[in-house]
Order: sequence, then C-alpha cells, then structure tokens
Amino acid sequence: MQPGNKLSVAGETLGEMKRLDTLTIGGLLFGSGVIAWGIINVGSTLGAFYNLPGIMITVGGSFGAMLISFQMDQIKQAVGVTKQVFFEKKADIGSLGQLFVSLAQKARREGLLALEDDLEEIDDTFLRNGLQMVIDGFEPDSIRDIMETEVQTLYQRHLLGQKLFSTWGLMAPAFGMLATMIGLVNMLTQLDDPNSIGAGMAVALITTFYGVIMANLILLPIATKLGILSDKEVARKEAVVDALLALQAGVNPRILQEKIKAYLSPGERKLAEGKSSSDEEREQA
Repeated sequence: MQPGNKLSVAGETLGEMKRLDTLTIGGLLFGSGVIAWGIINVGSTLGAFYNLPGIMITVGGSFGAMLISFQMDQIKQAVGVTKQVFFEKKADIGSLGQLFVSLAQKARREGLLALEDDLEEIDDTFLRNGLQMVIDGFEPDSIRDIMETEVQTLYQRHLLGQKLFSTWGLMAPAFGMLATMIGLVNMLTQLDDPNSIGAGMAVALITTFYGVIMANLILLPIATKLGILSDKEVARKEAVVDALLALQAGVNPRILQEKIKAYLSPGERKLAEGKSSSDEEREQA
C-alpha cells in the first residue's frame, strides 16, 4: 500500500460498486419472451391476451391489498432494498482479506493510530465506522455489540422487502381469480347469447393468467433474490466484524487473511487466492 494512494484491492477502489444486474433483467426478458413465443405458436395472438379491466383488477387489487398489509415507512424501506435486485453491489469478501493484511502490517509497524490516515479512503461506511472504533480504543465487546446490532438492523430491512414481495406474490393469483369470477358472472348473465359465451370465458380465464405471471415471474423471484442478497451482505459484514476485532488484537496478518477466507465458498476461495498471487507478482515486477 503506497503512501498517498487510495486503498485498493486488485486494482479496484475499496467499497461497493453498483452495476446493472443483467441476470435479473435477462431473466425477466427471457421469461416474457418464452411466454410470448408460446402464445403465438399455439395459434393465438398477443392481442387476445390483453384485457385492461382484468389487468386493473389483478394488479391494482393486489397492490391495494399489499398497501393494507404494510405501513408507508415500511414500503419506502422495501422500495430502497429492492434496488439491489436490479443494481448488483460488487462487494467481494475475498478482497477484504488483502485489505486487512495491508492494514495489519501497517498497524504492526506504526500502531493502530496510524490507520487513521486511511479512513477517508475507505468507501464502505460500515467498515470505516468499525475501523474508527478500533482506532479510538473501544472495548472489543462494545465494538462487536454495536456492529452486530447494525447487521441485525440491516437484516430486518432486507427481510421486510422479502415479506412485501412474497405477500404481494401470494395475493396476485387470488385477485386474478377474483377477476375471473367477475368475468364468469358477467358471462352467465348473457347465456341467452351463445356467441358471447366463448369470448366471455376467454376473458375470464385471462385474469388468472395475469395473476400467475405476476406472482411466479416477477414478485416471488424478487423475494427469493432479496433473501439471497441479504445472506451474502450479512456474511460480508460478519467477516468485517471478525477481521476488525482480529486487527485490534494484533493477530498475524496472514492468520487474519485465513480467518476471512473461512467465509468464502471453495470457488470464491480459489478466486481470492488467484487475485492475491497476481497482486504479489505485480508488486515484485
């Protein structure tokens, strides 16, 4: 870590970089495209599956029920969390090991107070606040308690987003069925006109189609992905807490790096080791 340069790991500024999650967008486009392809290839047209009143009942009704289920501040928090589904945070646990090795080596040479010069170069607020507490000499138990409380609060926010979309996903098919029943009632009032029965039945069934698509292509997958992203973020923050306490205790830099690797999957561990080797080669060159 060269003086005057920004803290970096594998050529990237430490912190969380956001980028468009192409997998989520691609999944939505692919799923929609396959459904559209299927509709066309069974001899129907996309226009036959469009019914504005049915869309309003299914989407609007389930949205209204979701509003009843949650408070406004909870909905605002859930909307903020939902951005993670479409904009992926690039936060690599493996890179933390390399960072903390550099911090631990500097702390051994110059003391923990010397790390204060690096605080402003750390973009990760959670890591920066924790490092500040280490530098200020907080007791280890106090640091763990404060930071784990923040992690728990983060988890609860993410859990709220999952609940919102899973609840909405459960309600959408029900309101699709409601719209279907409305369509059937309307059809039964016109039984004296046999020509209208087939068209009325088609419109009635379309609304069930809307509810199934909403729940299984959009809402429930979003809830699932929020859960996965939440677990990943919590694991990273727990790694940061353990690494900071080890740094404060003066643990050997290499032991500290191995401690962080315990949070990685086998594939992530190989990738982290590959980055570390390439960094050492660049430094030697």
